[in-house]
Amino acid sequence: MSESVTVENVSKVYGKSKYALQNVSFDLSPGKFLVLLGPSGSGKTTLLRSIAGIEKITEGRIALSGKCVADNKVHVSPNERNLSMVFQDYALWPHLSVLDNVAFAMKRYGLRKEDRREASRKVLEKVGLSSHVDNYPGELSGGEQQRVALARALVGQNGLLLFDEPLSNLDADLRDRLRVEISMLSREMNATSVYITHDQSEAFALADIIGVLEKGCLVQMGTPEEIYSSPATPFVARFTGLAGELRVEVEHFLNDNSAVVRSFGENAKPFIALGKGTDKAKFGHVMVRPAAVQLCSVTDDNAHMRATIKDVAFRGHGYEHVVMLEDGAQFANILSHHKHERGTGVGLIFNFEGCILFPDTTPDRELSDLSA
Repeated sequence: MSESVTVENVSKVYGKSKYALQNVSFDLSPGKFLVLLGPSGSGKTTLLRSIAGIEKITEGRIALSGKCVADNKVHVSPNERNLSMVFQDYALWPHLSVLDNVAFAMKRYGLRKEDRREASRKVLEKVGLSSHVDNYPGELSGGEQQRVALARALVGQNGLLLFDEPLSNLDADLRDRLRVEISMLSREMNATSVYITHDQSEAFALADIIGVLEKGCLVQMGTPEEIYSSPATPFVARFTGLAGELRVEVEHFLNDNSAVVRSFGENAKPFIALGKGTDKAKFGHVMVRPAAVQLCSVTDDNAHMRATIKDVAFRGHGYEHVVMLEDGAQFANILSHHKHERGTGVGLIFNFEGCILFPDTTPDRELSDLSA
């Protein structure tokens, strides 16, 4: 049976004042796939290890399916929590065969050896390793070893699966294939999954729900669509993929979540950006998603800004461009089916759905100097 996960005001302090986690709270329903996304040092690994029971929390409470497993008095050991974990470095026994590595995870259930081995054979077949049951970890590739680690996590049919950046040591092609397998197999088991990564494309491909961490704080939690279209902070917007940023002056507001803005540039024209809670801002920053930028002729009347092509790369599905704006700022990851040569001038057209406005706290006088 899949587990629910409740995290209430959890903090983890190292030493006297170094906070790895600060008042983190969320509820995860049974069967959901949560991805914790953040850079190194954001606290995602500490949070995962706290849920697993590897780390003891300093404050707060963690419960699995309503049962408290951690607070300031209780700490249930990892082997007494209904969970399995897949590690970044595989953590396989080098002296045991593939079959015995997987079967070892079932020892605590008191099953006969042959029953454990039979269940292990079935799950190894699911991950495509039925022909490697007698091999040892040192005889396998990195991808094959990670499949063994995945099989070991799945074989116990525990209600909670924890993934500690399991794909970060693999090459891009293998990473994509194993990502699909992890998604399919965890959902086939109807397990609740918590997965940590610093790769936003991995997070969006896997998650039902994404939690973004910054400096030990959970700054936003929501569906991939919510995180991408309505980032709560500039940090969330930057970490989930931008073409670039623009400092803008707000000309007027259209409704409660959109405004007409203009960048500080000689040839800049007004365009629309989305942004809740900015109705009193005079200036702001617009975070521009790559898909919100369209390249056009430099003479196109619809262009909101002018730029120069600095670099171009063929990506199979089109050409990815880097452009330099008139003020020297760069925009990257701009896709076009047409190749624009380096050094040529282009116009930029912004789609408001991918332009997110945040208020600027810089004093008005300093910003006004930019438009002079």
